[in-house]
Amino acid sequence: MLALPSCQYNHPVAMADNTPPTRFRPDMPIIPGVNGPSSKLPRRNPLLPLVIGFLVLGVLLLLGSRWLSHNKPSELARVEPPPQIEVPAPAPDPSASLPHATEANPAIAEISDLAKPWSSADFFIRNRLSGENIPATIVRLPGGSATSPYGYWAFSRKAPYGPCQLEYITDLEKLKTEYGFRAPNHPLVGNPCSHTLYDPLKTASLLGNIWIRGAIVQGSDIRPPFGVELQIQGKQILAIRSE
Repeated sequence: MLALPSCQYNHPVAMADNTPPTRFRPDMPIIPGVNGPSSKLPRRNPLLPLVIGFLVLGVLLLLGSRWLSHNKPSELARVEPPPQIEVPAPAPDPSASLPHATEANPAIAEISDLAKPWSSADFFIRNRLSGENIPATIVRLPGGSATSPYGYWAFSRKAPYGPCQLEYITDLEKLKTEYGFRAPNHPLVGNPCSHTLYDPLKTASLLGNIWIRGAIVQGSDIRPPFGVELQIQGKQILAIRSE
């Protein structure tokens, strides 16, 4: 019996491979009307960059306008002028038109200005010691000569030893109501502070046997008003000096 040669079948042996086996991924079924997964990004709105650009431009313009407004020289605001208010002119000072007797010009009145008895005129006379202009009054006395200084009486209206100002009172009713004096029946000089009355027709004696006009007929004042020395020069009456 013939011996058949032994045949060796060389079965291929799988070589060792380090590559991991590929996973099986079955294809997803395609369903009509439903999109399958896509690896692409969602599509952008083409108007979005344009809108963003306009917003950035608007912000830049706003900031620029504010910067310019802060660095621009400020203009003065137009202010409406206040309404014009008419202020009445002050009343003229009556003392400004009165005569002011000085050494250079002592004239205070014309004789014709005091033609009637008890007529009067106001003036100022300069005090030689203090330089003050003192208010005074001249009165035409009844029965006196118009060309003689004794036909007049001039006195300072500044009250002796007091802050008040004397007044020449021709209103006889005022003598009754305010001073409580009923006689005599002619004008008097009064001190409204002390209610003292002086009579131009009466004289009083001071220390040194000096007689002055304007004796006190009511009140508590110390003495008659300070007198003013007068002179007549032509038709003018001059105030020389005060007592």
